[in-house]
Amino acid sequence: MLPEDKYQTGEPAGPVDITDEGIIISEDTRRENRIPPNQVRTRKWPVLQAGVIPVIEPQEWSLEVFGLVDHPFKLDWAQYRELPRVRVFSDFHCVTRWSRLSNLWEGVSTQEIARRAGVQPEARFVIAHAYDDNWSTNLPLEHFLSPDSLLVDLHDGSSLSADHGGPVRLIVPLLYAWKSAKWLKGIEFVSEDRPGYWERAGYHHHGDPWREERFEDEAPPGYSENVDF
Repeated sequence: MLPEDKYQTGEPAGPVDITDEGIIISEDTRRENRIPPNQVRTRKWPVLQAGVIPVIEPQEWSLEVFGLVDHPFKLDWAQYRELPRVRVFSDFHCVTRWSRLSNLWEGVSTQEIARRAGVQPEARFVIAHAYDDNWSTNLPLEHFLSPDSLLVDLHDGSSLSADHGGPVRLIVPLLYAWKSAKWLKGIEFVSEDRPGYWERAGYHHHGDPWREERFEDEAPPGYSENVDF
């Protein structure tokens, strides 16, 4: 059951309601209409998952950063928690046609990860790897490095549950939510685009909700409205 503090009442908060100057405001929240085409607002935070939800204790979690970088590295939970922190106010759009507005995320900026790794000029894409059956997704480097993209361990002030990708997930507000990999375990910088789990099944390689980039063509065989992130 959804905790009461995750249910949104009234109108969603907007950028004008954010008084802390340290919070990064996602530009999409400044739109006059914040709901992309053929989406509806949900006041809840649905849990949708294709397979078994992995339960990873923070002390068991680690992240590997590799690929086209000068300084590949690995982080355990304690090392991750020592990195500089950021907070981001953004909306969250699921490809199954619901949107949860006005989320406050906290974690580590993707720009901080890239800076520490020393991303090479040849890198143009990022592959996000997850703990659940080696799941992955692809996204352009420019979206990964957007100022409002981050590795998240807190949502609306509370730790991420396993259902929502805890202990750490990726959040890329400018793309559909399946690009925001849950249970993040690896960040790979590559020169050529490489489709991940849902992209191989027919989902769009880019995933812009404002252009309704849901699928490369039509819905793939076996597509279910109940399977997403």
